[in-house]
Amino acid sequence: MRNNFIIIALIVALTAFAVSVVWPGGPSYFGREIKVHLGLDLQGGVQLLYKIDTSNLGDKSVTQAQIETRDLIERRVNDLGVSEPVVQSTRIGNDYGVLVQLPGISDINQAKELIGKTAQLKFFEVGADNQLIDTGLTGADVKKAQPGTDSGQSGFSSGALIYLEFSPDGAKKFSDITKRNIGKPIVTKLDDQIINEATVQTQISDGKAQIEGLKSIKEAKDTAQLINEGALPAPISLVQENQVGASLGREAIEKSLMAGLIGLILVAAFMIIYYRGLGVAAVAALTIYTLIVISVFKLIPVTLTLAGIAGFIFSVGAAVDANILIFERFKEEKKKGIPMTQALENGFSRSWPSIRDSNIASLITAAILFYMSTGLVKGFAVTLAIGIFVSLFTSIIVTRNILRLFIKNKPS
Repeated sequence: MRNNFIIIALIVALTAFAVSVVWPGGPSYFGREIKVHLGLDLQGGVQLLYKIDTSNLGDKSVTQAQIETRDLIERRVNDLGVSEPVVQSTRIGNDYGVLVQLPGISDINQAKELIGKTAQLKFFEVGADNQLIDTGLTGADVKKAQPGTDSGQSGFSSGALIYLEFSPDGAKKFSDITKRNIGKPIVTKLDDQIINEATVQTQISDGKAQIEGLKSIKEAKDTAQLINEGALPAPISLVQENQVGASLGREAIEKSLMAGLIGLILVAAFMIIYYRGLGVAAVAALTIYTLIVISVFKLIPVTLTLAGIAGFIFSVGAAVDANILIFERFKEEKKKGIPMTQALENGFSRSWPSIRDSNIASLITAAILFYMSTGLVKGFAVTLAIGIFVSLFTSIIVTRNILRLFIKNKPS
């Protein structure tokens, strides 16, 4: 009995913590704001689907190129300041691609321009016949690129520029290039477009240079960002663009929450009407289950989508299903004339193998959905798996210890 009270106290403490997380405007934990993160279909925004050109990868594998492309696009998107972006590898028929979701995006053209740049920075010498000769110095040799402005003698800004700092190897290359090109121009290209042409006045050995003549400080910032992040390993092309309005997202949230609330109420009513006292304990456990799951969604955080909400609602059924199996087994044990407390323990212990196996099967399904799919289906798999894990805790631990407090040995 003492152990039972200790477990109940821990459950109460956990529930109190979950309430503090779920409560709007509650305290911040782990040094960050705890809130519900909404996906593209709920918050509104844009979805972009890019195809990767894998025709000229050299020694690099297609899978490696896709991973590097995804990671680089994710860094670029994060620099846009987009809330909860989703960047995932995907397949477009037999081709490889990257799916980009930008919830709440305001400037879609800026996003497409920044994401789509291959950002191949190269430096060229000018030959005798005015042909450009590749020096072998590229953006990969740049340690740091920083935007700035060039102030004239009057102190007023006379143009945007980018300060470059080369890596040790890059500095040596640049020193050799400037040494043999004194009095001659060096041309800088970004994605085959000339962005700078400057005549070398002297050998530069400190590993520093600058790109001048940019149109605006914004262009300087965007270009410096691309240089710092590196070049895409392969060209990409936009093959699909979908935009979701915020009003559609709000309507989806309202309908989803209403559906979830109605489902919880109907399940609770059924359990209480059919199982009476046992049903009350199950509803208490179901309430705790809901609080814990939502708090986990906020703490991880899980980006909620319509499919994710569906996965959560579906997991409610799994939580109730476990209680039904336990209660029916409990009733069978009572019919045998077994004392109430023993019948309760038998109900939980003998129904556990069935509960375990069915939930393992559901978790395997969720794992397959997560690893073999993309986008919204992944959200369904994540929330379903979290719901199943929490439902096992509430249906086995919470319900069991609540019933232990009230069920005493008495004639059945």
